[in-house]
Amino acid sequence: MGCFECCIKCLGGVPYASLVATILCFSGVALFCGCGHVALTGTVTILETHFSKVASDHAMLTDVIQLMQYVIYGIASFFFLYGIILLAEGFYTTSAVKELHSEFKTTICGRCISGMFVFLTYILGVAWLGVFGFSAVPVFLFYNMWSTCATMRSPMANLTNIDSICVDVRQYGIIPWNATPGKACGSTLGDICNTSEFYLSYHLYIVACAGAGATVIALLIYMMATTYNFAVLKFKSREDCCTKF
Repeated sequence: MGCFECCIKCLGGVPYASLVATILCFSGVALFCGCGHVALTGTVTILETHFSKVASDHAMLTDVIQLMQYVIYGIASFFFLYGIILLAEGFYTTSAVKELHSEFKTTICGRCISGMFVFLTYILGVAWLGVFGFSAVPVFLFYNMWSTCATMRSPMANLTNIDSICVDVRQYGIIPWNATPGKACGSTLGDICNTSEFYLSYHLYIVACAGAGATVIALLIYMMATTYNFAVLKFKSREDCCTKF
């Protein structure tokens, strides 16, 4: 076997679907975790500065945000390891499916591990659908505030009293109803929208939501690849059993 044939054989064992899914998963998780962490910090700054100036009013929210930031660290670490494991499993199963190497044989243990990855990836995919939906909530809240500010600045609005236009974050359940001031109106609201914290947090939440969506797509590709490999390995195991008799 020449060098060219050997290279072609090696390239035939590359799990391209798992490779694309791994790159997409790493990118999506990195965007979600990195942007989400910074956006949460900016959200706390905005609330403390403009909507809840008494620390006790938003103490629980601060604790929840800190907990979410620690969870983000765990998510990033877990998916870094899980992506590498799935990629390695993809290399093994692809070689076994295509029978590129004689030492790569299907075993009951190997099929059980492949089935476990199929089940675990399915569970993670459903969970990330929830994460994707949850990450859209702050985007919706910031968009409402941004659109209100855009309405006040629009010359077509023809507003006579901009102080009557307010955004009350208490109605979203973010802070309690006894928080002061709890809302921003008129020029104060416009100043909030012009701050760097608001601009940065708003766009980071959008990127984090996009990252969560990319992770969902990556897990979907993982599910298709692992399910196909598991089905083929199971079929080959039955074929091997039939040829022994």
